[in-house]
This record gives sequence, C-alpha cells and structure tokens, in this order.
Amino acid sequence: MTSPASPQPARCGVLLVNLGTPDAPTPSALRKYLAEFLVDPRVIEVPRWIWWLVLHGVILRIRPRRSAHAYSRVWSSGGSPLLSNSRALQQALQTALTGGDDAPPVELAMRYGNPSIADTVERLLAAGVDRLLVVPLYPQYSATTTASVFDGLASYLASVRNMPALQLVRGYHDDPAYLNALAESVQTHWQTAGRGELLIFSFHGIPERYADAGDPYPRECEATARAVAALLGLDETQWRLCFQSRFGREPWLQPYLDITLEELAAGGLRSVEVICPGFAADCLETLEEIDMENRERFQTAGGETFHYIPALNASPAHVDSLRRLVERHLLVWQDKRSP
Repeated sequence: MTSPASPQPARCGVLLVNLGTPDAPTPSALRKYLAEFLVDPRVIEVPRWIWWLVLHGVILRIRPRRSAHAYSRVWSSGGSPLLSNSRALQQALQTALTGGDDAPPVELAMRYGNPSIADTVERLLAAGVDRLLVVPLYPQYSATTTASVFDGLASYLASVRNMPALQLVRGYHDDPAYLNALAESVQTHWQTAGRGELLIFSFHGIPERYADAGDPYPRECEATARAVAALLGLDETQWRLCFQSRFGREPWLQPYLDITLEELAAGGLRSVEVICPGFAADCLETLEEIDMENRERFQTAGGETFHYIPALNASPAHVDSLRRLVERHLLVWQDKRSP
C-alpha cells in the first residue's frame, strides 16, 4: 500500500480584484469587453431574454465605438490606466507586506477582461497557495461589484477539485487607515493647489431600485464621505455627496454629479474639487468622465476652477492601509499549519 504523502506547509496568497478593462481602445476590443461586463446579472437586473435582445440588438452595435473614443483619450503607452494603476498598487503592496521570502504572493485580476480571475487563481494554486485572501478593490460593498467578484471566483472554483481555503474582504468603507489616506490626499491637494469653495465626493452610481431592494451601497458611500469630511473639519455647507456614471433611462442614485455641477456653476459657484473615494485606482470613469467631461460641463455652465483629486492609486498611505487590511485578515491563518 502506498503511504500517504506528507502534509505540505500551508501557503497564503492574496488576490486583488478590480473591475476590468478592454485590451485596447478599439471598437472590437470594447465590444468583447462590454459583452462580458454587461451580461453579468449582478450588473444588469433585467429578465435575461429581454436584456439579451437589448444588449445584442442595440447596445453592442452602438456603444463600443463611443466607448473606444473615450478610452482613446486616456490610453497611454502603458495601456489602460486602470490596469497600469492597479498593477502598480499590486506591486507596491507585495513589497510592503512583511515576512520577506515568506510574504504571501500578491496577484491582480480583473472581474471582466484580462488578467482574468480564472487564469490568476490557477497560477496561484500552481504555486502552492492553499489559503486565498480575496480583496475586491471596492471600498463600498455592492452586489454589483463585490458580490460579482465572488460569483466570478465561484464560477472558476466549480471546476477545481482541491479548493483553497477562502476569505473574501466584503469592504472597507469605514476602515480608519483608508479614511485617513483619503483625508491626507485632500490636504495634500489643498497645500499644492489651494482650496476651492466646495469639495464633492463622487461615487459610481447604481439604479435606485437596487438600493430599494436592500443593496447597502449608498449608505456606505455616505458613511465614507461623512467620515472624511469630519477628518477634514468640514461643515455641511463645505462638501456634497454625488453619484456619477449612470446608464440607461431608469432612475439611479441621486444627486447626479453632472447636473449638480451645472446647477452649482449657474448659481455662482466658481471653484470646486471632486474626489472619487470608491475608485481605488484611476480609470476611465475618473480621468475621462470626471477630469475631462465634467470639468468641461462645469466651466461651460459658468464655473472657473475645477480640480480633480486623483484616486489613491499606489500612494504610500493607500498601500499602507491595504497592507494593514491584508495582514489583519491573514491573522486567521497565522499558525501556518495545513488546513
């Protein structure tokens, strides 16, 4: 009889997951990316047969060309800004984690597009990882984002015979280190560029009916904004919460950022700052939609000075906050024994 193999030491791994990006700023690449993104039932909660007709009959015939133009405005020699900024964050976190050669490997995946969750987890498992900490780079939980990451992970693991032990970070919207990093980024901006009349916290929107059905996302967005405003010593007249990036005709979370900027400028506000705490890394929605489209909208309506405060990206404070978050969760597996 063959004797059982000796147990191998357990090895932890960390998987950062961001939303996703096309492979190129072209209509064909956008069509492929949007077909994967917009078919997710967590993102679009519409009866599947109706949505299939709309998606393939209308959206994928029109939107890829428009989106390709938007991506081309922010694409760089390093490729997609979301991918390059997320990759820099992953590498900085890997360096920051304690343990030297024993530090857990940190990998990056995208929920949609490349690098895929399946390919990245397969690589981690092949490297001997049997305890996997999954960190969706969404500070505020939503079924459309964090829960979708779980779905993508579960879909791949359905074909894996020897599954790793798992932890999923549900969110970190009220994590003190994250909040301090946001406040520090605003203070740094004020020191270098001066202070505007109003600070706007802009978060990606979701349909109102998702929140009505129980998605806690808007509450967590407000909690983040209020906490950062308090750290900055702002009163209720010095900051606002808005939502951006709505899609389709149904009502989304309000107030809408674009309409708010027009109203503020028309009402006499001349300088504004916008920060997007829900985006861990700068991407199309911050660099093109906020810093280009909404800057133009505000100034066309009569505003003068518009500042976009960048996402935390791979800033030291952001990396340190994620390091603390990861190490706190890894304490569950600190004993190093096999599961």
